[in-house]
Amino acid sequence: MHISGHTNLIGIVADPIAHVKTPEVINQSAANQGLDLVCVPLHVRGSNLQKVLAGVSGIANLRGLVVTIPYKETIVDYCDELTVTAKQVGSVNAVRIEAESGRLIGGNFDGEGMLIGLHQQGHRLEGKRVLLVGAGGAGKSIAYSVAQQQPAQLAIYNRSPARAQALVDRLQGQFPSLSLSLSDGNAEDFDVIINATSLGLRDDDSLPLDPATLSPDALVCEAVMRSGDTALLAAARARGCAVHHGQHMIYGQIVQICRFLGVDLQNEHLARILGP
Repeated sequence: MHISGHTNLIGIVADPIAHVKTPEVINQSAANQGLDLVCVPLHVRGSNLQKVLAGVSGIANLRGLVVTIPYKETIVDYCDELTVTAKQVGSVNAVRIEAESGRLIGGNFDGEGMLIGLHQQGHRLEGKRVLLVGAGGAGKSIAYSVAQQQPAQLAIYNRSPARAQALVDRLQGQFPSLSLSLSDGNAEDFDVIINATSLGLRDDDSLPLDPATLSPDALVCEAVMRSGDTALLAAARARGCAVHHGQHMIYGQIVQICRFLGVDLQNEHLARILGP
């Protein structure tokens, strides 16, 4: 990798940061295409987010930021403008820095990434009974994208029922004909289960739901991005379920995020280096 005074930068903001895979994908993809671009991890702790954003807005060769756990909702308040999707879902996973003004434009591609990843693996949600686990930053974006696919049913499960109810209420206002409900986490009546929580990121995490309730005919999907099966996917596989890894959500949105940040990454150069 050659870095010079002409190199453009993309940062990825998270806490913790060691687990992130996006820099590997962007850097290898950029190298494949011959782009003078580097993605670097930025470990931003807690209350420092606002200070960091104030500083990076003045860096002329920083195209923008990829945003992940735990800042996807917090960062909304610090953006000068939101895309239609980000405003709709109340969550941001990419921030473009306007070159001349330094204004921060927030966008969200998680839901699009999940759908593209599913479609690329031959999965469709039309007419399916879908259980979404998690109503946080990624969960809200995925919920809106799923709702647009005309599933037979969309149920939301979250450790905080009030948070799940708020998402259901918000969705009902925009998708009045969709069958929406809260879930208690029992997955037995669902065709597709999507884990949009961060549970599975660490080896000692609890499971996001009881795998004993999974139907063997179900498809179990992850938003968590790590090599191999998460504990949920391993348990689902043991039940006879089909599984869908979180890596596909990265692959489904990296090109869109880069283009939003002003980098013309082409699909044919996308590096699929994270395993299944």
